[in-house]
Amino acid sequence: MVRKKTNKINDINLKTWKKYQDILTDSLWIIDERDKSGVHKGDYHGNFIPQIPNQLIRRFTKKGDVVLDTFLGSGTTLIECKRLSRNGIGIELLPKVAKMAEQRIRQESSFNKKVFTDILVDDSTKKGVRQKVDRILKKHKKKDIQFIIMHPPYHDIIKFSNRADDLSNAKSIKEFLKLFGSVVSNFLDLLENKHYLAVVIGDKYTNSEWIPLGFMTMQEVFNRDNLILKSILVKNMVNNRAKRNQEHLWRYRALAGGFYIFKHEYILLFQKK
Repeated sequence: MVRKKTNKINDINLKTWKKYQDILTDSLWIIDERDKSGVHKGDYHGNFIPQIPNQLIRRFTKKGDVVLDTFLGSGTTLIECKRLSRNGIGIELLPKVAKMAEQRIRQESSFNKKVFTDILVDDSTKKGVRQKVDRILKKHKKKDIQFIIMHPPYHDIIKFSNRADDLSNAKSIKEFLKLFGSVVSNFLDLLENKHYLAVVIGDKYTNSEWIPLGFMTMQEVFNRDNLILKSILVKNMVNNRAKRNQEHLWRYRALAGGFYIFKHEYILLFQKK
């Protein structure tokens, strides 16, 4: 019998670490296809591939821990929470999208019935939503959160709605960063010490200029002095919907315009001191 030796923040048995070949430990993530198993779908423009929350949840939480997704979208993170026996709280601004997420999460059959998944239709930038998260934790007799994942709009690359409070409608990058920073400030004190915050973000082009939105966002998080940067992960983009079946056109545009085509995004990994 192998005596189990675990890290403090996950269930990985380090005595048998060679068995975890599917868990990524390199900073470059090359993932050929998105996971479409179960209720996972790639039909919602802007949702990330399920492998991202799957990998991060397995690395940085234990069964029964609480995961918070402040930009829930179609529910990918909470589906993975149910599959991995983690509790999940998701916040989604748009009611129609939240309803879609709720339906998909409910349909996920492979889960531990002892875990909870709660969705708030609200604005993560507002202080009032923080009080609602507090009430959810209290209801389930939880004191804090063990992992936070944030996948905000990449500013105005995709317009998700016409609402003024939608980050994709921020009037400037400065305003976008300010709004995103308010989300970090709203929930950071709920994160248990020594635990992790992940931000999934990409860069953008504006007026033929590459805007390093990922690093700007990273600096916004750095403005909180109780976090340290643990890793910058670079993940390839798979089947980008905006460029699907237009590879030749985009290659021509790149050659003519003197730029390179976006093929990656970042996963910025921070640890609370």
